[in-house]
Amino acid sequence: MCIFAENINYMKAEFHYSTDFYGMNARELSHTCMHLLCLAGEGSFVFNEHCYHIAKDDLVVIPAPNRVKNLAAHADLQVEWFAADYKFLQNLLPSNNYSIGGSISLNQDPVIKLTDEHAKHLSDDFHRLRDRMEDSHLQFYRELMGSLCLTMMYDIFEAHALQEATDSHTDRTAYIVKQLMALLATGISRTERDVSYYAERLNVSPKYLSATIKRVTGHSVTMYIDRHTIPILKDYLDDERLSLTQIAELMNFTSLSYFSRYCTKHLGQSPSGYRLSLQPKK
Repeated sequence: MCIFAENINYMKAEFHYSTDFYGMNARELSHTCMHLLCLAGEGSFVFNEHCYHIAKDDLVVIPAPNRVKNLAAHADLQVEWFAADYKFLQNLLPSNNYSIGGSISLNQDPVIKLTDEHAKHLSDDFHRLRDRMEDSHLQFYRELMGSLCLTMMYDIFEAHALQEATDSHTDRTAYIVKQLMALLATGISRTERDVSYYAERLNVSPKYLSATIKRVTGHSVTMYIDRHTIPILKDYLDDERLSLTQIAELMNFTSLSYFSRYCTKHLGQSPSGYRLSLQPKK
């Protein structure tokens, strides 16, 4: 077991920072995405029934870290980690960003080997976030933390992209996932939101497509469809020249009531309510 003379643990709202390796899978972190940097020593853990080993300059990125099991650490292990609300982080990035493809491969292997330079950038990102977590009294606290989280995520993407460039994915399941993401990146979900449409385009059954995407990414096909659709929906609602009826027709909703239910489900309010929220407050 690894025991530190001092364990730092900051917990504010959606944001968490700690140097306690054994605290990374705490129940209260189940709604977060965990980012753990190994500073020294060695350790291991089990995730998705696979055992992973970490050493100096390894970064671990795991959504819902309460799924991590069998934590083990050498006496010299030193880590620091930052976790933030998963939905909060997802909403910071455009749906067609590298975040989607990156999250898929990280679900299969959550460990990224960092260069010394990338490890220094990530440690600096963690410290900036840790230091500003105490500023929750600020009027634009969430926006401030969001900008710092965004910097951290792009530093992670840079490191992950470098690692992925040396890997090849030729198996059938990886091909299906990448083809689905390529289809969604075209913006086709503006009018096509049924799983059966994408299954037909990929020459597989809806059941096979759903099972494959779930197994590889940990998420449903519908979740990815919605993640690409919502930014399109918001862009249309932001355009005051378009009536709600026109938007419903442009997005191929069968009725205005179905369009309204979709908005309420994914935006938390009706189309008219969303538009009203965009108006300057008097």
